[in-house]
Amino acid sequence: MSERCLEIGLLLYPGAQLAAVHGLGDLFSVANRMATGHERQGVPRLRVSHWQADEAGCVRRVFDSLPQDEEAPQVVILPPCLDGDATQPLAACYRDWLREQHGAGVLLASVCVGAFALAEAGLLDGRTVTTHWSLAAQMAARFPHVRVLPERMVIDDGDLITAGGLMAWTDLGLALVTRLMGPTIAAETARFLVIDLNRESQRHFSSFAPSLDHGDAAVLAVQRWLQGKAEASLADMAARAGLGERTFLRRFRAATGMKPTEYCQQLRVSKAHELLEFTRQGIEQVAWQVGYGDSGAFRKVFTRLVGVSPGDYRRRFGAAAR
Repeated sequence: MSERCLEIGLLLYPGAQLAAVHGLGDLFSVANRMATGHERQGVPRLRVSHWQADEAGCVRRVFDSLPQDEEAPQVVILPPCLDGDATQPLAACYRDWLREQHGAGVLLASVCVGAFALAEAGLLDGRTVTTHWSLAAQMAARFPHVRVLPERMVIDDGDLITAGGLMAWTDLGLALVTRLMGPTIAAETARFLVIDLNRESQRHFSSFAPSLDHGDAAVLAVQRWLQGKAEASLADMAARAGLGERTFLRRFRAATGMKPTEYCQQLRVSKAHELLEFTRQGIEQVAWQVGYGDSGAFRKVFTRLVGVSPGDYRRRFGAAAR
């Protein structure tokens, strides 16, 4: 195997999840082993380093799996974070360092909340990215020039790669192995670690969390009323709000970010999640309970919003499966 090395730097910003940091190190170590074991010609060896700001605010290499020269890494990864204030701005030294690395041609990648740091550094404007599904609305509000697709597990945008939820570091790691070492090594690494190589969506892990802090009392009253309803017409909702239909539509969308029909679909699918997870009711009965007289229409809407069919969802997440 070629002795050529590619350095992947992991940024140890405050609160960075060490499980992901060490897990990525293990994943890249296994990839190196797969390449060595099969004597792959021309495949680089992955060198893993950790980077952290010192007391003077200078970001330095603090760990190196294959100590060599002091040049910059070819890839920098921002791991996820479990802190309650994970989306708070990073220190200026980290933002400046990220801009410097990107300007020098370094590939930047993030997992989960790590995308916020890239956005704070001004590197995501005009880009399409992903992050944890529960943070997507917050990211879209804070960074309106960034297109957020929370349903995607990994988005490779050339010089920037973003990955979704907390455990999407495995998906990002395999994506990098595919790019740097080839799809065969990535497949062998995934097989050895017993992880899925091609997870494309995180929609079926998400849950609907409606916005309730928008300050529009009329819309909030309708939202609370809808919680106990299987179905409701636009006329009923507008009457409940005490507004004309056109005014209600405008205010509802401004408050929730959705049309009333989209909101009701999300509510129904959310209720279906619970029935599919904790009861043995048939799909047709679940569809009827959440307001769909046509089980075919229910299956279509559920699959579009969740990314898997109701039956597949039950097999993955139902109590019997657990």
